Amino acid sequence: MFTLNLQGNLFTIDTPLIMGILNLTKDSFSDGGKWYGNTTKAVEHTQEMIAQGAEIIDIGASSTRPGAQMLSAKEELEQILPVLKEIRNNFPQIPISIDTVWSEVAQITIENGANIINDISAGVWDTNLFATVAQLECPYILMHSSITKGQIHNPLKYNDIVLEISKFFSQKITILRSLGVKDIILDLGIGFGKTIEENYYLLNHIADFRIFDMPILTGISRKSFIFKTLGITPQEATNGTTFLHFPALEGGSNILRVHDVKQASECVKLFQSVKQNL
Repeated sequence: MFTLNLQGNLFTIDTPLIMGILNLTKDSFSDGGKWYGNTTKAVEHTQEMIAQGAEIIDIGASSTRPGAQMLSAKEELEQILPVLKEIRNNFPQIPISIDTVWSEVAQITIENGANIINDISAGVWDTNLFATVAQLECPYILMHSSITKGQIHNPLKYNDIVLEISKFFSQKITILRSLGVKDIILDLGIGFGKTIEENYYLLNHIADFRIFDMPILTGISRKSFIFKTLGITPQEATNGTTFLHFPALEGGSNILRVHDVKQASECVKLFQSVKQNL
């Protein structure tokens, strides 16, 4: 069991949780444009995800698809803030994560009702982000990725991928702890800078990262290693994603970050039933 301090409220993770993705992007690889610039539709989709079993909502405005241009902090805030405020007003209890690499976005969104910062850059693209998270005293999602924007999807060369990601986490955790960050969630960065084979290998080795004694978030929803393997489109990858959530849970994932909440929630329920009846 893990606990997170969400601005003075204790949030317990004692069963696998579903984090529902709310993309406020024009061009996300999977569902970009559906809720871009439309606060009403974004709130309606959030309500639907919560009804289907989402226990955390992750809001992002920058696409991470190959070739996409990262938005500036100002551009992100223009998209995120109106939606964040409405979601917080309508769903005061739901934990909200903000998907950003910018310290300014972290500062302003946490001040306006968000709870968690989800950073794909591990503090590299904005060197003030770690200190800002520490000052805000909010949980931080640390994802393994390459260090430059242009290389985020280019496979790196690993001699021992589990060992090298473990070293990466150890170094980053040391820095975060030294600044006073208490609640850290680990994301192996599946789909970022890894080959198709390495992504599947990591799915088989999630348990190796439980040595850090921190919650593990797995975000594989509709990613290219799934739809390329199956020869389908991202929109058709729901079934493949749901199937692969099972080994992710088997390895000890505490949070599943997903587009398709209903399917993921059912997967978690079935996984728990299997484990309760060994």
